[in-house]
Amino acid sequence: MSESAIVLDSNLLVLYIVGTASRAYIDRHRRLQAYTESDYELLLGLIEAARTVLTTPNALSEASNLAGYIASPARDHVFEVMRVMTRGLEEVYVPSSVAVERAEFVRLGLTDATMLDLASSERVLLTADFDLYQAALAKGAAAVNFNHLRG
Repeated sequence: MSESAIVLDSNLLVLYIVGTASRAYIDRHRRLQAYTESDYELLLGLIEAARTVLTTPNALSEASNLAGYIASPARDHVFEVMRVMTRGLEEVYVPSSVAVERAEFVRLGLTDATMLDLASSERVLLTADFDLYQAALAKGAAAVNFNHLRG
């Protein structure tokens, strides 16, 4: 994925934000119980190798909601980090009216439908969601299942 633009899904975006705030928060975060500090390090390496990180307003909204699942003062720190990190992401608007017309919308929902709209052969979808991964491959987009990379 080096030198590629990556489309980062909401769950991995939460891992990126929370881990950047503090690697110690990963174990304490209620929505990141499936992840470790090593997973964060792997994700960070993939992001640093990418040309750019793309996301949608929908994914950022979902990530914001999920990122808050940790007690303060860690929660406050996580949101301060998110404020700064968001400035470095390339946010691409996909109209909801376009996303809901995708056949996958009924199965995957609005946020994932916007992710599918961004994914292409030049934009690698990085996700830990198997259904989203399969849908991206089915449409001919480049996709990487983060779970396949984990040790």
